[in-house]
Amino acid sequence: MQDDLFGGPPVPPPPTDKAAAAGFAADADEPAAARPRRTGVHPAPGHDGLRALAAALPRQLRLGTSSWTYPGWKGLVWEGEHSESMLSKQGLAVYAQHPLLRTVSIDRSFYRPLTVSQYERYAAQVPDDFRFVVKAPSLVTDALVRSEDGRGRQPNPAFLSPELALSEFVEPALQGLGHKLGALVFQISPLPLAQLDRMHELLERLRAMLCAQPALHPTAPDGVMAVEVRDPQWLTPRFAAVLREAGATYCLGLHAKMPPLQEQLPMLRALWPGPLVCRWNLHPIHGPYGYEDAEKNYAPYDRLHHPDPGTRAALASLIAGVTGRGHNAFVAISNHAEGCAPRTVQALAECVAAQLGGPAPAAAPSPVV
Repeated sequence: MQDDLFGGPPVPPPPTDKAAAAGFAADADEPAAARPRRTGVHPAPGHDGLRALAAALPRQLRLGTSSWTYPGWKGLVWEGEHSESMLSKQGLAVYAQHPLLRTVSIDRSFYRPLTVSQYERYAAQVPDDFRFVVKAPSLVTDALVRSEDGRGRQPNPAFLSPELALSEFVEPALQGLGHKLGALVFQISPLPLAQLDRMHELLERLRAMLCAQPALHPTAPDGVMAVEVRDPQWLTPRFAAVLREAGATYCLGLHAKMPPLQEQLPMLRALWPGPLVCRWNLHPIHGPYGYEDAEKNYAPYDRLHHPDPGTRAALASLIAGVTGRGHNAFVAISNHAEGCAPRTVQALAECVAAQLGGPAPAAAPSPVV
């Protein structure tokens, strides 16, 4: 089985004119100012073809993006021009109406812990079967205290603290999101060389932190804790054993700092059977420190710049295998993966559907620069 697995709310109608509601056509000469004006954020039109594609995907699969506040997704996720501020407030409810977007990664929690009420507001904006992927605060997952430019200044005394992980992350997310919680991701930032030389000690601290957390399933039946790393030195049998003991899983991190997908599969084999948590973060063309280059080259994130069909195919095969055995798969994709996360989601969905003998692509190939 392991060889097979690892081998290769509805859209609201437009406002109705009073005359049309009475059975009459609106006067074509009526001044524009007299017609009802749509306000707020609304779904982009033309999603009918995507509904057939979504229906061909396993229900255990939840695809989504990292955050949702990008004005460049005009015509893909929402209609019209909107500021980041407007999308931050109103975009999530519209995002969740997209047929293919059934999860989202809340990344802002990495920079500052969120409160129960903030999580509750997120949960109130999405359908019942939507699930969130949430990043743990760097307060717990970064070995260094960093300055505003990202440089490490001094050791972080709260690194892998069981008490802070519980009070600042797990408890608020679990209480606020409830059954809509999907994956709690502890993304451990790149370690200083001195810490990499003490991996045994770090694994013991990680084990203690994970084992101190409450069971998620009574509140969130689909909930899972996952650990994402940015140093290949973590990828050892001992790391897998720690995760297994704590009832956690490995977050497949597709990032230029990490080996390709195929080289991370031994970690998933060691933890099989279980759910898949994946975050597709950064195209390797930019190198391990290439976030700024990706932002500069890909903004406003409205098209694919560097398609990666090899990663799509490998990830689709893995998804088909995991969900085919009845396990959940949470996949969150960044704009930095190929240039436009919603287009990557669609392309990956088409790959998964093809693996399962589903329908032809829902639309013409995504634009590419």
